[in-house]
Amino acid sequence: MSETQYEQATFAGGCFWCMQPPFDATEGVVDTSVGYTDGHLPDPSYEQVCSGTTGHTEAIIITYDPSKVSYDELLNVFWRNIDPTTKDRQFADRGTQYRTGIYYHNEEQKRLAEASKNKMEASGKYNKPIVTEIRPVSEFYEAEDYHQRYYQKNSFHYNRYKHGSGRASYIEEMWGAE
Repeated sequence: MSETQYEQATFAGGCFWCMQPPFDATEGVVDTSVGYTDGHLPDPSYEQVCSGTTGHTEAIIITYDPSKVSYDELLNVFWRNIDPTTKDRQFADRGTQYRTGIYYHNEEQKRLAEASKNKMEASGKYNKPIVTEIRPVSEFYEAEDYHQRYYQKNSFHYNRYKHGSGRASYIEEMWGAE
């Protein structure tokens, strides 16, 4: 009997608090961690990333079992939880640290990410161009513990934020009730 080989996927979708719940609820996802990627400062703090000067974006790294969930399925979860047409922001959050991105771990992920983006562009769902970056994964720095699974640790504040930021209504308008 062979041991399961897990794979990783890395996405940036604005506020990382809002990206963790949909991936945690996806069958085949083994673990998720929120943090910072695609910047120039080693091991940045939340405050440093929020300043917009480190080059990082808030991101999520997902460990998944490819025998239970495909990378394409993870891409579908990603697209359904962001507005890919806004540059350097997501909903109420503005700045380069909130840009959207797909950070591929290998050439197959790159190919699938580009095909998925092309499919989204051709879908007619958006009236503006998709600006989500597709780039090679870079160093990922895990965010402080209080950010991990924030939706569970502080559900009242998380839900107020998700609804108050406009993310929840956008998702429902674009994709229907979850």
